Amino acid sequence: MSDLDPNLSVPDDSTQNRTPAEETPEPSPSAETPTEAEAAEATEAPEAAPADPAGDEFSEAYEPREIAVNDLDDEALAAAYSESVVTVEEGTMVVGRVVRIDNDEVLIDIGFKSEGVIPSRELSIRNDAHPGDVVAIHEEVEALVLQKEDKEGRLILSKKRAQYERAWGNVEEVKAAGGVVSGTVIEVVKGGLIVDIGLRGFLPASLVDLRRVRDLQPFVGSKVEAKIIELDKNRNNVVLSRRAWLEETQKEQREEFLENLKPGEVRRGTVSSVVPFGAFIDLGGMDGLVHVSELSWRHVDHPSSVVSVGDEVDVQVLEVDPSRERISLSLKATQQDPWQEFAASHRVGELVYGRVTKLVPFGAFVQVGESIEGLTHISEMSAHHVEVPEQVVTPGEELWVKIIDIDLQRRRISLSIKQAAEGGVVSAEFQEAFGEHAFDDQGNYLGDVPEAEPAEPDPDDGAGTNEVENLEAVARA
Repeated sequence: MSDLDPNLSVPDDSTQNRTPAEETPEPSPSAETPTEAEAAEATEAPEAAPADPAGDEFSEAYEPREIAVNDLDDEALAAAYSESVVTVEEGTMVVGRVVRIDNDEVLIDIGFKSEGVIPSRELSIRNDAHPGDVVAIHEEVEALVLQKEDKEGRLILSKKRAQYERAWGNVEEVKAAGGVVSGTVIEVVKGGLIVDIGLRGFLPASLVDLRRVRDLQPFVGSKVEAKIIELDKNRNNVVLSRRAWLEETQKEQREEFLENLKPGEVRRGTVSSVVPFGAFIDLGGMDGLVHVSELSWRHVDHPSSVVSVGDEVDVQVLEVDPSRERISLSLKATQQDPWQEFAASHRVGELVYGRVTKLVPFGAFVQVGESIEGLTHISEMSAHHVEVPEQVVTPGEELWVKIIDIDLQRRRISLSIKQAAEGGVVSAEFQEAFGEHAFDDQGNYLGDVPEAEPAEPDPDDGAGTNEVENLEAVARA
């Protein structure tokens, strides 16, 4: 029989070994879950006592924050992905932002996996332009893809080619519409100027202005407007004319100027340019041409021997052509005609002193006045037969000749050495030079004798034996 009291109960091992921390009190029947209003009131009351730390874990339920909303279907997701990825192909246009400028290249961010590179030679149509003078940091530029990946894996772009392609389209439209392009003069080349119109346009020197321009350098850096007169994309050739634009804008003024300009009137002008065939004169609105034959009464080898750029001259209007807008002028018409002057001061039969200028098979030309030459026929050179002029005279020789004919209309003078040897009346210009005492009342030469005591010629010294010999000696003296 057991000594233990049967009324005593034996404790359970699981209950006996449980620690106080593991014991979980059962909730009181009176404890209820707080309503949302009560929870808000408890939150807003700052004076409420802090809750038991042991009960925080169970006082509020955990709600995770929403990270993303899956509101795209498969098709929209694919489209959004493709928009975020930049793809390039050679020959396409791209737009990017300048992120770096070096001496030999520029880096452009176009949203590709790597920056695009624009070599300095592909930045501008201007030769030897520094990259920093063409673009700036953060500037947005358009470029053409030249190479998707070079040997170093870089994307090669060209701003110049992109600008070129855009410009060609604009230029073709302007040419078709007959419009005007504007650009900056960037270079002086042989024969004209290079104008930046998005591409290299050539402006010939003859078409820079209404009048010819000798020095083109001052135009560099200036902005000009011009018409397109020639366009060839295959040859990369664009020819411009600023003169055509000026003529178009000043058409009314030119028409009025030409209408008021009448042939025969004399105008004051300034020599604007000298060319081999004449000189252009600025009349204060338009240029007129003085042909080389109208520059002087004498022979002119080159116009520059008569006039220079900047000279102010009086010219006579010869012809006005309104349809071609051309003006013909004459400089010599405003000057005394030397032939008229010679004919008025000389007569047939007079003796004049001249210089042999040229020998020809049929005679010799002798200059007897300013721009006046007469012909001495070979038959009038000597009393005896002459085979060639060289037997009697040489170029540069000075001698007396007699005027035997004056044809003013044909501008010809016939002279004679043979008849001059026979003596005659000396022209007034030489009488004045030698002194009136050397001539008789009829103008015949008496010899070089003192005015106070005219002496008889001494037969021993040969003086007075030959009138022409003495006349030549005095003239040469």
